[in-house]
Amino acid sequence: MRAERLTVRGFRNLADLDRELPSAGAALLGRNGQGKTNFLEALYYPVLGRSLRAASDAEAGRLGGPGFQVEVRVAGGDGPDRRAHAVAVGFQASTRRKRIAVDGADVDRTADAIGHWVAVAFLPSDVGLAAGSAVERRQYLDRMLSLADRGYLVALTRYRAALAQRNSALRQGRPELAQAFDPPLATAGARVVRGRIAWSDGAASAFRDALASIDELGEGELTYRGRSELADADAWGPVLHEARAADEARRTTTVGPHRDDVALAIGGRALRPYGSTGQQRSGAVALKLIELATLRDACGFEPALLLDDVFAELDRERQRRLAERLLTGRQVFLTAPRRDELPENLDLEVWTVDGGVVR
Repeated sequence: MRAERLTVRGFRNLADLDRELPSAGAALLGRNGQGKTNFLEALYYPVLGRSLRAASDAEAGRLGGPGFQVEVRVAGGDGPDRRAHAVAVGFQASTRRKRIAVDGADVDRTADAIGHWVAVAFLPSDVGLAAGSAVERRQYLDRMLSLADRGYLVALTRYRAALAQRNSALRQGRPELAQAFDPPLATAGARVVRGRIAWSDGAASAFRDALASIDELGEGELTYRGRSELADADAWGPVLHEARAADEARRTTTVGPHRDDVALAIGGRALRPYGSTGQQRSGAVALKLIELATLRDACGFEPALLLDDVFAELDRERQRRLAERLLTGRQVFLTAPRRDELPENLDLEVWTVDGGVVR
């Protein structure tokens, strides 16, 4: 999958632009704070209809501006749907309303736009996938599996809605009302758990192989941590009944996939509490490699790749290995402050970003 054109209006500090994109991608160079990451963020926005940096839509608009508009025009892919598409996201600051359109027609649900433009982004903060809290790993799972499987996205949306209503009733001290949301919570939650477990079964060996491919010493381990019985909707009733006292005391739902985690280890040592900075970075890179493979297998084409200053802390040999693994056979957009911080085997058109202007 390749983006052919990017149109941006009123987005962060970027000067308005409407330009063709190289089929192989581009390397964006410039000092910090000039807008390189903002360019990647704009390019990613139509993937899920939201920021890759977890920012709100209002924060993504130019300061004091009326809102923003981002559109990516995508070439026909090699998968089942070979048509070209245009995916646009707009936000109006005065009404705080977001508009998502595919080929010029508004869509009622974000889910209807997902899959027309698929990209994987890797930011320096993504080291939190290995070093951070369980929340970051759940967000990783939900983003990736939602792009790979529309059924997962639908179930996740329904689960979150039922969970929010159930938790609201618990906060109000209305346990009987909370129990009314148990059936939809169970049906959707079981589908979410099944999707995560199915992914983790294959990802365990992929995590080991990915670490080996980037020359990380020690065998990698990936394990899904959650109540596997909740993959069956019929198991939810007894589990929720058992947790009822805790739920009422804490005024929140204490069981379910919203509390699960993915445990990562290298050489038998858990990455989050015991891994070195280098090992945690390698673990995060391995998860991103798995994300690429998961989406490729699900969509039938190579997703585009957006890399924000990921080579800076790697030695030349690891830069070369990672570049060979990442930069072949897909469209890639990456950033760096200077040319000498890019891999020597890089063969991409070079652009500069200065004061929000892309040249």
